[in-house]
Amino acid sequence: MQAMSPPESKHALDLEGLRKPDVTFWTLKDGDVIVGCGALKALDPGHAEIKSMRTGAAYRGRGVASRVLTHLIAEARARGFSRLSLETGSMEFFAPARALYAKHGFEYCEPFGDYREDPNSVFMTLTL
Repeated sequence: MQAMSPPESKHALDLEGLRKPDVTFWTLKDGDVIVGCGALKALDPGHAEIKSMRTGAAYRGRGVASRVLTHLIAEARARGFSRLSLETGSMEFFAPARALYAKHGFEYCEPFGDYREDPNSVFMTLTL
């Protein structure tokens, strides 16, 4: 993912960011192999953000991303969030991700939280 976005438009959390108390990180495994992951970051009591959602290259197109996303949405609801948002890339490489989010009810929105308008970013949100 680092190679796909210019330095000023990289918003993925690093390992230290994933360890912060306002972030919860999950993995999906096939045996001993991690095939997908995703995180929720609490922005405020009613709003969470999806962070660091990925699927292993060998597992793309096999429903991994949908399973991770379904879990993240269910967790956000269970934690009482009323809105779930995300930032993803605007480049063609990210088109499958944008389609996945739209399929699950996310709609395009303005930047949220600390984000600002960026030609390399797309913002989406889901009312829970």
